[in-house]
Amino acid sequence: MSGTGDRDLLKRAYEAWDAQDWPVAGEVLERLVRRQPDHPEAAVWWYDAALAHKFLRNWAKAYELGREAAARAERGTQDPAFWNLGIAATIMGDWATARDAWQGFGIPVPDGEGEIVADFGVTPIRLDPGGRAEVVWARRLCPTRARVLNVPTPGSGRRFGEIVVHDGAPNGERVVDGRTFSVFDELLLWRASELPTTTVSIAAATVEDVHALVALFEEREYGAESWSSHEIICACCSEGQVSQDPRHGVAGEQRMSLAAPPHEVPVLLERWRAEAPGSRGWAPTPAD
Repeated sequence: MSGTGDRDLLKRAYEAWDAQDWPVAGEVLERLVRRQPDHPEAAVWWYDAALAHKFLRNWAKAYELGREAAARAERGTQDPAFWNLGIAATIMGDWATARDAWQGFGIPVPDGEGEIVADFGVTPIRLDPGGRAEVVWARRLCPTRARVLNVPTPGSGRRFGEIVVHDGAPNGERVVDGRTFSVFDELLLWRASELPTTTVSIAAATVEDVHALVALFEEREYGAESWSSHEIICACCSEGQVSQDPRHGVAGEQRMSLAAPPHEVPVLLERWRAEAPGSRGWAPTPAD
């Protein structure tokens, strides 16, 4: 490296990095790499500069610098420069670059133009990782976007059917029926849902009564979930490996979270109750 000034920039950049001072680290690394674009470590500096802005959720800058990092990465080797560019390009709506980034990483995605919509399977997503950190199940539409399949709790700030962008680095595991799924942290809300969450109290004589209510809502592409399926665990445990029982409610009195147009909720509940009035009942919760 030529010049004391550049050595000082490098030292300052990684001192800021070690202190997690991402604004300084990103700005200084970019200044350094633009001064030394042919340096043997330039690809690393482009990547780290883009990553610092990813940590800052400065997606425009992460996209700009990520393109430089990916241009210097080897395709088909799962280089993380492509993954981070895929995330940033998705958020910026540059679908051509996003497709190329996923292919550069080594992930096949459907050809075409515009938004990537495919079925990449289900995965647990940690909503609002810096706040309530509620883990829900979601179906992945691309390597970094997923549609929420659960009905999140009212305090989560999220709704059934919303599409979120999630990180690529796993942060915990869930084990269901012997199969292990990685948990990914939400980065941002991509598309909001028009279905609000309504909470009601139900009485169900059997588990099958609960299943019938869930099925009634699912038939209309709405959501219904018993609070009995919720499990509160500490943050340390949540970010480790957790075994889950894929149950869908229990018999008895319980609360249900329902994702549907508010005017349809009582209509559907009454239809459910009328099918077995001796074993089913419901009432609004006091909060409603």
